[in-house]
Amino acid sequence: MFDDATWYAIRAILLLVLCSVVTRAAYIVFGDYLPLSDRVRSALRYAPTAALVGIIIPEVLPWQPGTVPTLDVKAVAAVLGILLYMKTRNTLLLIAGGMVAYWLLRPWWPF
Repeated sequence: MFDDATWYAIRAILLLVLCSVVTRAAYIVFGDYLPLSDRVRSALRYAPTAALVGIIIPEVLPWQPGTVPTLDVKAVAAVLGILLYMKTRNTLLLIAGGMVAYWLLRPWWPF
């Protein structure tokens, strides 16, 4: 039914799921008994931002191994959205402005 590579992938996925559940459940169950220091708490404040950057940067600046990131319409729209955010400090305008810039620039951007 499945070859060895498929079973290997299934076992790897299940092991990763188990590790994820155990680590999250351990903090939920034992979190009150293991207080975090102020230094760790301050470091954890940056985790969502770091995760978001790790997701967005590869999408905005696509690259292939051995080359440099290329500037495309997504990067220009992202810069325009960031400039709009710096002017207004409104996150919804950042998202809306970046998407509108992307939609307007995409038909005329050279591919």
